[in-house]
Parts: sequence; C-alpha cells; structure tokens
Amino acid sequence: MKNILKSIISVAESSNIDMADGLYEQFAYYMTLNVEDGSLNDNNKICKHISFYLSNGHGDINSTNFIVKLQCSLNMLQGDTGCALWPSGLLLSEFILSHPGTFSNKCCLEVGSGVGLVGVCLAYAGASKVVLTDGDVSTLANMEHNLELNEYITKNKVECKHLLWETASESELQSFQTEIVLGADIVYDPRYVPHLIRVLSILLNHGKSDLYEEKVSIKYENELSHYKEQKDISANALKEAPVAYIATVIRNDSTWKYFLRLAGEANISVQDITGMSKSLNLLPYMPSYDRESVYLFKLSSLCN
Repeated sequence: MKNILKSIISVAESSNIDMADGLYEQFAYYMTLNVEDGSLNDNNKICKHISFYLSNGHGDINSTNFIVKLQCSLNMLQGDTGCALWPSGLLLSEFILSHPGTFSNKCCLEVGSGVGLVGVCLAYAGASKVVLTDGDVSTLANMEHNLELNEYITKNKVECKHLLWETASESELQSFQTEIVLGADIVYDPRYVPHLIRVLSILLNHGKSDLYEEKVSIKYENELSHYKEQKDISANALKEAPVAYIATVIRNDSTWKYFLRLAGEANISVQDITGMSKSLNLLPYMPSYDRESVYLFKLSSLCN
C-alpha cells in the first residue's frame, strides 16, 4: 500500500493534478508503520469464510452448506504466498468434497499445505488421518491457527508437520504411511522440482509392506491362497498402492514439462483427470475463481 500510494502521489504531483487529502493521510499512516518489527502482523491478514454447497445429486438448493474459516494473507507482495488462498487449492477441495468415498478412512498427506483448506475438507470427507506439511515456519503457524478456527471438524484428525523437500529423509516420509498424497500449486519453481519428485516417489512407493512384497513374490495363485490360510492374512494387509492428486495452474510451460520429464524418469505416471473436476457434485454457489485455469492430475508409481 505504501509503494502504491507513493507512486500515485508522485505521478499526480508531477502532472499538476489536485490530490485528495485522504491519500496523503493514508500515505502518512503507512509511513509510520514499521513492517520489519511486525507492526503489520494484525493488519496483513483477513479472515475468509469459504462456503461449499454440497449437492445431493438432485439439484436441491437446500443441500448442506459447509463453511471453512481461514485466516489468509493480504501481503503477498512481501512473499507471504503460503498464507494466500489459491485457485488450485479451491478446486482440489471441491474435488475432495465431491468424491468423499475416495478419501474416507484413508491416511492422507498434503505437501505444501498453505492455509490448510485441503486438510479441513479431507477431515470433513471422513479421512482417518490427515497430515499437513509445509517448509515455511510462518505458514505452519498460520495453518495451525486455521485448524483451530475449524476445530469442530479437524480435532484429533488433522496435524501439521514441518517438512522441507530438500532434506526430508526416506525414513521420515515412509513413517507417515500415506495412502493418498495431495498438493495444490506445488509445481512452480524449477529449482525445487527434483526435490518434489524425490518426495513423491518415496511416498508413492512406501505401500509395499512386508506382507505385500511376500505376496507378489509368490508365483502361483493357489500358493497364495494356502499362504493366506496358514498366516491368517486379512484383506487389509494387501493394501492398494498409494496415489497422489495434484491441482495446478500451469504458469510456466517449461517448468511443467521439466516436472513431467523427471516424473517419467522416476517411473511416476501422471494422468490428466481435469475432466472429473468439471462435473463436481456441488451446486454452483462456490467461491469465485477461474476454474478453467486449473488442471487436476492423478499420480501413481509404475513400480507398484
């Protein structure tokens, strides 16, 4: 605001245009604030209420109105992007709420969780456990605040973890025992793409428990049946392989192609399922944003 007002006043004065006193007063106000010592901490956040009108499939306008409260940033020009609400996060949240059966009773992990909207929607959809991660400490603090704002949904189901893609160890990532990985607008900087691919590769390949590996090593089906009887293996022991759902706006084509190339080298399949997001089981009274700019992809490991 200070820079914008300064530019307006400068142009107006150089053009001999009369200025409203209010502009000078506003400029003086922002000049007196010390951004570095955090004086704007209470002024650069806004509480938003995101409403999702969940359809019952019959176009009933009285369907459930699910409201998420979020503290978001108004100060993205200073790099506070992790606390902003982005179109990809909105579309991914809509997808989750439209396909609750996909996420119900699943252990879900989101990378680059930002404001935490996706996590709240996962809890609402019935996920058994939700882990939200981010590499920025201030973003994590804001995320935890948002979970408190929606405590009636997230309590005992959603937790926040500090996770740096560059340094996350394989054992740390495997310990999450993730069944579904999620991410919104996480493919943006080519410097971090190799680290992201490494993290996704580990998360998508962890699902081979000892029982599963032993199962695939058995050559004949009758031997497997006998093995199940002898060891009393439950059906749950043979888990489905993990998958990932990534929503993104492709802002830079070369960066996205770089992501696809590294994904291919890591034996990760990237399937465009954007069409599924165009027929969401939601009424059209959704948060306003440019849906057409967002793509939705399903990722899985070709090694499973």
